[in-house]
Amino acid sequence: MSKFIAKIVVVPFVLLAGCASDFDELKDWVKQTEKNAPRKIEALPEVKQFEPFAYEGFDLPDPFKPRKLAVNQNSKGIKPDFDRRKEPLESFPLEALKMVGSLTQNGVVYGLVRADKTVYRVKAGNHMGQNFGKIIEVTEAQIKLKEIVQDTAGDWSERQSDLPLLEEGVKK
Repeated sequence: MSKFIAKIVVVPFVLLAGCASDFDELKDWVKQTEKNAPRKIEALPEVKQFEPFAYEGFDLPDPFKPRKLAVNQNSKGIKPDFDRRKEPLESFPLEALKMVGSLTQNGVVYGLVRADKTVYRVKAGNHMGQNFGKIIEVTEAQIKLKEIVQDTAGDWSERQSDLPLLEEGVKK
């Protein structure tokens, strides 16, 4: 048993002696690397002192929150009727509507307006377009509208628009 213990103790020392040559190579590499390494490290720049800023714009409106336009009390009383039931042609912008003809029945002139491959019959007093447009006159050549639009200040104003008859050879 003593031979067995002697082998266990002696074998690791023999193996370490065999690694001594690798250890010398490692020491040589460290010395070579130290020669090439820079010796002086530059000092860090001085940290600037923080200067606090006092924000004084608390009474200004927040530019990141949506705001509603304030209705000007000096307007002429022009405003759309929001309680009125919408007509089918009010879901289309005026540019998407085309007058394709007119007809007269019992002395009333009707305009024929095409929207999305469907033809609608309209007369004076009907509404169309997305700007609260009310038809004020229908002729054989055009439909005249009075629209109510809101400007950037929140005021409502009226403007005149017309929908001319679509010529037969022209496709838009």
